[in-house]
Amino acid sequence: GHALSPRASAKRAFPVPRAMSDAAHRRVASLNAHLSPGTGNSSTVHQKSPDDIVVVSALRTPITRARKGGLKDTPADDLLATLLRASVAATGLNPVDVGDVVVGSVLGNSSQRANECRIGMFLAGFPASVPVRTVNRQCSSGLQAVADVAAAIKAGFYEVGIAAGVETMTSNPMKWEGGMNPRVASSSDAQSCLIPMGVTSENVAERWNISRLTQDSFSVRSHARAAAARSSGRFDSQIVPVHTTWVDPATGEAKNIIVKEDDGIREGVSLEALSKLPAVFKKGGSTTPGNASQISDGAGCVVLARRSYAEREGLPIIGKFLAFAAVGVDPLVMGIGPAVAIPAAVEKAGLRVDQIDLFELNEAFASQATYCAEKLQLNHEIVNVNGGAIALGHPLGATGARCVATLLHEMKRSHKKTGVVSMCIGSGMGAAGVFAAE
Repeated sequence: GHALSPRASAKRAFPVPRAMSDAAHRRVASLNAHLSPGTGNSSTVHQKSPDDIVVVSALRTPITRARKGGLKDTPADDLLATLLRASVAATGLNPVDVGDVVVGSVLGNSSQRANECRIGMFLAGFPASVPVRTVNRQCSSGLQAVADVAAAIKAGFYEVGIAAGVETMTSNPMKWEGGMNPRVASSSDAQSCLIPMGVTSENVAERWNISRLTQDSFSVRSHARAAAARSSGRFDSQIVPVHTTWVDPATGEAKNIIVKEDDGIREGVSLEALSKLPAVFKKGGSTTPGNASQISDGAGCVVLARRSYAEREGLPIIGKFLAFAAVGVDPLVMGIGPAVAIPAAVEKAGLRVDQIDLFELNEAFASQATYCAEKLQLNHEIVNVNGGAIALGHPLGATGARCVATLLHEMKRSHKKTGVVSMCIGSGMGAAGVFAAE
């Protein structure tokens, strides 16, 4: 043979001895996969291994408008309990087997929300032996929960876990609590963490020349696609109706209702109507209530398992978790996060961005979603094909789990092979998760 360069030898695969256990074979294959660069060989993505991290269920509640919508009076523990019950019913999962329940939540009071998640488990009929915790990486918290559960299964901590996300923005509005550290003044990056999210949207629009017309057009498309998805029943398989109590703001009367669909979608909204809305974050700016995400209430829930466990227990498999990446970016333009996170996650999955069939790109603002799609040269026909957060809403901690549900159900419906969920994150970050169809 010929001599290997240091770079080539660093990528050299481990030899596989003849006499070797199945577990050892899998371990060597895994090591070799880590050593090899992203070659864009999508065929390996769809090979099945007993150690695959698979998704057996991905469901969500309807997403409704904060302070006005159908879930405005529904507590977080009820939203979570609704999805946990539905996930067990949909899969036949034995709750006793669940190694952990990880819940993304951003605005709920930290220790109280953690306790509410424990209460939600019990309301869903889960045994006391199953643990629960919360996770908060701002807008990516629901996706971070998925990544955390996937990593724990991969590490061998347990074989099946539940990743969820919940936000009640009616009860827990966005606000800064307490005083400010005076040392913030010594760091421009630290100061940038305190800039309102809408101002970061204006920064992106200004820096990359994203016009008001472009942003409003993006918004019109989001509402039109979401309206079409809702009217055609495309969301039905992912939405779990919520039986709840709603208080009529006009009369104060409490009514028992069933919330079955998203209520923030504006069917037939026009470019003309959006163009009349004022910019709210900057005089002469371009970010308006019409081209930014809505504040919302809702929850999402994703059940993940090792393939060997799912097959042994006869659980349905709807997809495979491939990779995850979280990255940091300049807080001044936090919305660009997905443009950095998506290539990082896709490379970890051994793919190229142009091999991804569908994207769920959270629409925090039309400005940043437009920038990310253009920067990555994504075809608009495969990005948010059923609308996004501008039309559906953005219940911060739930969005990641909601997007996973929307992605996997659409991949199944349209027979797509690969998909990505991604979002920007307040204070300057981005996250992305990569999934394959089963």
